[in-house]
Amino acid sequence: MDGRGDNGVAAMLDIGPATAFRTRMSPAADERLSGALSMLVESLGTLAASLNLSRQELRSIIGFLTEVGEACSDQRQEWVLLADTLGLSTTVERLSVRRPSGATPNTVPGPFYRPDAPKRVDGDTISIDGKGEALTICLTVNDLDGLPVPEAVVEVWQANSEGLYENQEPDLQPEYNLRGQFRTGTSGQLTIRSVRPVGYAIPADGPVGRLLGRLGIRLDRPAHIHFRISAPGFQRLTTHVFDRADPALAHDPLFAVHSALVTDFIPGPDRTWTTAFRFVLARARPGEEVV
Repeated sequence: MDGRGDNGVAAMLDIGPATAFRTRMSPAADERLSGALSMLVESLGTLAASLNLSRQELRSIIGFLTEVGEACSDQRQEWVLLADTLGLSTTVERLSVRRPSGATPNTVPGPFYRPDAPKRVDGDTISIDGKGEALTICLTVNDLDGLPVPEAVVEVWQANSEGLYENQEPDLQPEYNLRGQFRTGTSGQLTIRSVRPVGYAIPADGPVGRLLGRLGIRLDRPAHIHFRISAPGFQRLTTHVFDRADPALAHDPLFAVHSALVTDFIPGPDRTWTTAFRFVLARARPGEEVV
């Protein structure tokens, strides 16, 4: 037999990988998983054809992905960094948490969040070591109608004046330095004392950093402060607030900057600073998961 006797089999042998992949899956396969992988196979085939991808280039891609996996450890997640710098994390965050117009945008939480920050009261400082230029943060938490949201839990964390978080250098900073958990009063207002943050670069010593360097993409993030705000009946908000004066504002490698998240740090006497920001929470819809 010359292999042409069974026209059905011959036809199946001559189709491309994307079509073959779809036809080989069982009808009982996980529908979402099978659909996603079918799209991936098709997209990869289209990309390879469009670029006329060579064998050597494919081996280089596989080598890079191998390096990403090898760079991961208990202290480092290079895959998350890759997803962040390709914009995937921000895209998924925006798809997962859809805010109505007027609500403060959600952003990626970043890798340095800790859920166990100590509880503090209005006016407390989160700077345990006192290093850096003093910053007073005056914030207000409102709903979409402009009404205050009392008893909102406000978690805050930030890098120090050298661009490092407390859990990045546990031997050099006090535990929970520049972290705290506050609660708004009846006015929805809150004052937090801290130090002015500075920007920092994402890691340049791994495969992701080296890749971005080859592409000429800047690695520095603009100075920012993280907030996570929770209140009964509202969507939980996780976001950054950015320093308007930072020159890295327009090229954040994590794509987290939004015009509604930019604020001014106002200079005061003796190298002190103040900033004010109003957070607007959206009410959770019936049955909606509060994230």
